[in-house]
Amino acid sequence: MNQISNNDKIKQLLAECDALFITAGAGMGVDSGLPDFRGVEGFWQAYPKAKELGLHFEEMANPEWFETDPQLAWAFYGHRLHLYRDTVPHKGFNKLLSLSNTKKYGAFVFTSNVDGQFQLSGFSENNVMECHGSIHHLQCIDNCQGMLWSSQGTCIEIGDEFKAKEPLPNCPHCGAMARPNILMFGDYSWEYARTDGQRERLSQWMKILEKEGAKLAIIEIGAGTAVPTVRNTSEQIAARFDVPLIRINPRESFGAEIELPLGALEALQKIVI
Repeated sequence: MNQISNNDKIKQLLAECDALFITAGAGMGVDSGLPDFRGVEGFWQAYPKAKELGLHFEEMANPEWFETDPQLAWAFYGHRLHLYRDTVPHKGFNKLLSLSNTKKYGAFVFTSNVDGQFQLSGFSENNVMECHGSIHHLQCIDNCQGMLWSSQGTCIEIGDEFKAKEPLPNCPHCGAMARPNILMFGDYSWEYARTDGQRERLSQWMKILEKEGAKLAIIEIGAGTAVPTVRNTSEQIAARFDVPLIRINPRESFGAEIELPLGALEALQKIVI
């Protein structure tokens, strides 16, 4: 199917649906100016200190750093916290939000992104599932109370040699080091209660759609194959509801019934009126 007929098919699906399931990976934020850490060179370009240390993203995104070198850990996550907090979501988010507001059952977002860009653009907190957690919530490195708290008042000043300056965030319950509530690599202390709550709300939404025979459209944006959680979820829900999957990805759009090999913003400007 060529791109022109793809666009027409997508527009028809989006016009006729009464519920919208949006799945998104790191590629969704690229047009807002956010790095997607694709490949080691992309990560090192964003974080030259990691290149100097010979660290890949998978090695840097490890909770052990909060114990062995918390100043380095908080330099990395503190920079990301301020970056995500200050970034204005691109206009594609607004297009999706406006579209979802016209649908009887609205929209639900499933994303591996930890940046909070969907909420920042106006999507309800109750209709977003962040499968890897969120940088906008903190937890104890020991998960001492199974509690989370907002990172809203947290400001990290980064000094020379890419080191966060004291004082670093700590747990209000036990005084131990705090860390973002993000699922990292080799992570056995991640507090998943918040994400579990989001998963339950998504499950209930899906059950309502099934019970009432809603017509669902699924649009996946910027989800790669390196960590296939989002792609797998898109495909599972498409099979469950027996609807075509719309996959937007400039490099890895393959494997879906409707493939759109474009970046997020360009694609959304073409298909969402």
